[in-house]
Amino acid sequence: MDIDAFVAAHQDQWERLDTLVDRRRLSGAQADELVGLYRAAARHLAQVTAQAPDPVVLAELSTRVVRARGRVTASSSSSWVTGLTHLVAVSMPAALYRVRWWTLGVSAVGLALAVVTALWTLHSPEAMASLGSPAKLDHYADHAFSSYYSTYDPQDFAAQVWTNNARIAALCVAGGITGVLPAAVLWFNVVHLGQVAAIMADHHALPQFLSLIAPHGLLELTSVFVAGGAGLKLFWTLLVPGPRPRGRALASEARSLMTVSVALTVALAVSGLIEAFVTPAPIPWAVKVAVGVLALALLWAYTIALGRRAVATGVTGDLDEHDAGYQLPVAA
Repeated sequence: MDIDAFVAAHQDQWERLDTLVDRRRLSGAQADELVGLYRAAARHLAQVTAQAPDPVVLAELSTRVVRARGRVTASSSSSWVTGLTHLVAVSMPAALYRVRWWTLGVSAVGLALAVVTALWTLHSPEAMASLGSPAKLDHYADHAFSSYYSTYDPQDFAAQVWTNNARIAALCVAGGITGVLPAAVLWFNVVHLGQVAAIMADHHALPQFLSLIAPHGLLELTSVFVAGGAGLKLFWTLLVPGPRPRGRALASEARSLMTVSVALTVALAVSGLIEAFVTPAPIPWAVKVAVGVLALALLWAYTIALGRRAVATGVTGDLDEHDAGYQLPVAA
């Protein structure tokens, strides 16, 4: 799909949809038009997600669909509260629960690769030398690594970390259809982690490395592994769609994994706050690590306890048939 041509072809429809959503009162004909444009935008979102997952287009189109959905389905002034509650308590944990085995598999492989990279770099003079000169590595281990967490104001640092990590997670999920992009992102992150661990161990600073990484890294790395697993699951659906038509299976899985992205955005925001406010704080390292362990435990408890219950009732994290555009709502 040529994403620029696709946007140009449908931009007028989307802008008309925005106009109708913003109007306080609609005639019968306008209400019918709103419903039709909403259905079309939902289909467009599924197409973009499955065939050309451009992050900017996905974000803009997702916002349009959500706003239109609220206008089409709203029955009271509190409907958005109901929708938000359902998203947080049902849809997000269900979507996370459905990718749990992919998450655990990617986590195991990723951590094993990080350990192998660290050991190989530590015992290979050539590999260590490729990371920089002895003076540069000394400066990194003795100063740069620890000062990184206190260079910026905490609130600015938290926003910077969250933005970067959320972008990585979105790339893994949205680019999952390629199979290559999530694997490449995961490879870069775990290899980099192993190399940093090797540098710190070579300078007898491994305890410092672990105490600075663990508070935020437990939740942050797990979120990256969830994103990678979700992306690879989408690629697997492309290869093995099951009993559903391939296009519909991909669209359904892609919409569900966008719900995973929303959940990871929240998790990575928490990780960013820990990294900015807890990691550099002058408190015992054991307390910092305990905060990281607690954050990770809460994520898994949320996934398993609420997710298992939601999946048991048939929730997948996908839109229902109505919102996905497979059924036509009728205006009153």
